[in-house]
Amino acid sequence: MKRVKRRYLALQLECEVLPSERDLMDAIWAAFTRLYGEVGASLTGMALINFDGERKIFVVRTSLASLPIMRASLATVTGVAGKFASVHVLAVSGTLKALFSNIC
Repeated sequence: MKRVKRRYLALQLECEVLPSERDLMDAIWAAFTRLYGEVGASLTGMALINFDGERKIFVVRTSLASLPIMRASLATVTGVAGKFASVHVLAVSGTLKALFSNIC
């Protein structure tokens, strides 16, 4: 059995009103499903790890194999909870320790 390699993405949210964590993840899943369908979305293993509401930075975990399609789907996010928003990738890392040292 092969171990799944994961990558962590630090993402910057640009919006006027801070959405809830649930609304944010729903918007990302919806963008991913529009581009790659439910089967493609299920292969990512995407999970929210950390959410900093003050700086509007959040960390998402995904599999290494789905990293390119994850970045493409994040570029298509145009709204969160009915408000205009965009998501930008700040950093990608294989460990949380290295990721937090890059964005702080």
